[in-house]
Amino acid sequence: MTTAKTPATTTSLVWQRRRASVARFWKQYRTHRAGLYGLTALALIALLALTAPLTVGADVQSVTEAPGTALESPSAEFPLGTDQFGRSLLGLLIWGARISLLVGLLAAALSVAIGTVVGIIAGHYGGWFSTVVMRITDWFLVMPTLVLAIVLATVMSRSMWTVVLAIGVTSWPTTARLVRAQTIAVESRPYIERATALGGGHGHVMSRHVLPNVMPLVLAQTTLGISTAILTEATLAFLGLGDPTVVSWGGMLQDAREAGAVSSGHWWYLAPPGIAIALVALAFTLCGRAVEAVLNPKLGVGR
Repeated sequence: MTTAKTPATTTSLVWQRRRASVARFWKQYRTHRAGLYGLTALALIALLALTAPLTVGADVQSVTEAPGTALESPSAEFPLGTDQFGRSLLGLLIWGARISLLVGLLAAALSVAIGTVVGIIAGHYGGWFSTVVMRITDWFLVMPTLVLAIVLATVMSRSMWTVVLAIGVTSWPTTARLVRAQTIAVESRPYIERATALGGGHGHVMSRHVLPNVMPLVLAQTTLGISTAILTEATLAFLGLGDPTVVSWGGMLQDAREAGAVSSGHWWYLAPPGIAIALVALAFTLCGRAVEAVLNPKLGVGR
């Protein structure tokens, strides 16, 4: 005679399966060398960013208490030289990682969240509603994302949250189209029909059956979207549309341009933030490709 499972036992089994799934994912992820390189680089950069208040201190941003003279070349005291105010570029680079990474993560999360909601709703309801939603999505898709972000950042107050909003609300259409296609594929499976026949409403089907099945795609899209968001944030900051009260890599490039570093040959002012942006974007791209290869082996992404 079998006994009914208690809620505690059911919860334990659910977490057991989740841990096993994570273990399988990590085992397959480790086989992708490029993904491991990207993950290692991101871990080191994140560690530097998180420990910035302890390692370099917040006073590195101060203009009035700068320890050096303007535009000093790299030396033992200042390994990456100084900016036009005499501040250490190495300290600014480490501190700027906090803003650049934070804006990239938040903007990518907002973009993917909007795209996921729109994609699932459009794919689930279908019909004329889906057609209207997809035409709106196509309009955003054909419009240059950077131009829309510049317009929003221009008309709104200059702050970090404005940049996050500008990037997030202009870069969601690609995710929406991918999620809609995946939603249509999921809802064609027999268990969706059984759930509907047993009384499952629209909300139940979308949250309990569709969303868990599109989450791998959402995760991969988020990882790839972070690098794009960081590049867009750097571009907006370089154009003078970022938050002037915080230090970011794009803002450092803007300061270098205003100080005439290009014409005067002060390469140490330009190179570090540019290289940092490129490395982080590359690291997130490598991680995203590895995640895609693990979650969808049919892609045939190289290792």
